[in-house]
Amino acid sequence: MAESNHSQAQKVRRDSRIKEIDLINRDPKQINEDVVKIDFEDVIAEPDGTHSLDGVWKLSYTTFTVSKYWCYRVLSAIFGIPVALLWGFLFACLSFCHIWVVMPCIKSCLIESQCCSRIYSLAVHTFCDPLFEAMGKIFSSVRLVLRKEV
Repeated sequence: MAESNHSQAQKVRRDSRIKEIDLINRDPKQINEDVVKIDFEDVIAEPDGTHSLDGVWKLSYTTFTVSKYWCYRVLSAIFGIPVALLWGFLFACLSFCHIWVVMPCIKSCLIESQCCSRIYSLAVHTFCDPLFEAMGKIFSSVRLVLRKEV
């Protein structure tokens, strides 16, 4: 009984790390919406007055569409996994650097700047505040009168 509960808990733990993949909608965030949607009409177009034979046009359309489809399939079958491995490695390195180098460096700079800020604040309150208070008292008795002469 205890073993089955342990294996179930382990299975639930393992399942929480596995993300389900949607095989229907492969671009759920639509990052390639405007970039990769290239159809025959986007590349090849015949203006009015310059038309090829209808059979040639249909065969060109079919050739373009099928060759684009299968070329993508073959390239993704050959290079998809190695390129995914490289991108995974790159983003893992970026995440590692961000977590273990960038954020500690930023936190260190913030701590150092707080120390410098306290020293600067102490210097301003010690030297500048008395100076400006004295200057304020000196110039407090000065009165300005503005007159417009015609």
